[in-house]
Amino acid sequence: MKRRVIIVLFDGCELLDFGGPGQALHEASLHGGEFETIYAAPQPSVLIEQGLRISDLPPLPEPRDSDWIIVPGYTPDGKHDHGKIVEWLRRAATTEALIASVCTGTFLLGQAGLIDGKQVTTHWKRVTELQARFPRAKVIGDRLFVRDGRIVSSAGIAAGIDMMLALIEEENGPAVASDVAREMVVYLRRDASHRQESVYLDYQTHLSPSLHRLQQWLIANPGSTESVAELAEMANMSTRHLSRLFRKATGIGIHDFRTRLRVERARVLVNDPSLTLEAIATACGFAGARQLRRQYR
Repeated sequence: MKRRVIIVLFDGCELLDFGGPGQALHEASLHGGEFETIYAAPQPSVLIEQGLRISDLPPLPEPRDSDWIIVPGYTPDGKHDHGKIVEWLRRAATTEALIASVCTGTFLLGQAGLIDGKQVTTHWKRVTELQARFPRAKVIGDRLFVRDGRIVSSAGIAAGIDMMLALIEEENGPAVASDVAREMVVYLRRDASHRQESVYLDYQTHLSPSLHRLQQWLIANPGSTESVAELAEMANMSTRHLSRLFRKATGIGIHDFRTRLRVERARVLVNDPSLTLEAIATACGFAGARQLRRQYR
């Protein structure tokens, strides 16, 4: 059965806040995911912040227990009346639906009373304001996204993609999430606990297509054990040329890059109570739990 995802649109909402997660869901459906994405609004036509009018929108459906609900950000200045959305979110909260906000969409969740006692985040410029307006919330700054039970909130704009990739991975597994990330050229999702910097992004600002392909392969296969010589063969280069080019383009060596990828993957897997440390070490390409502990520290 397909997972129904309701993306809530309204006057003044931000384009990328709903476009990014929507694109991720679309790509996931093309790579084995099972999603029914519905763009709905309190009225048939909305004018988003970037000046684009979207018409022929269906009304907000009655929430179900299995729904995912995505609320994009906006400028929380009281310019628009979002009372109908707030009322609908309150109804949604009486079900088992997962309710996620992108950027300042957290303010709408706050108006609906959904973040009292919850850990949440928002755009870094609005963290202090969010805490002041909703003092019973536990606002966390400098995080890409935060999950507290059925409430998920993400930081500014593009972090909504990271949040959606995490949800896709939870629903369909890491292979589908990795396929979506590569298709969208966002490399791989950053974990909720990560700050803005990321090993998946920091070392790919160069313009070498061959190195990008190799890095994508390493990201998708953190447990691989191929030697540098074998990686060089994959990249159609000599071992010496690959090592020199990789360090020049990224600032670190191939071994260091691969180790950081493995540690990042381990950081995610340690949250799975069904996996032993030895199993995590094997999945991430380490010789054993002892080596994993050393590298993790």
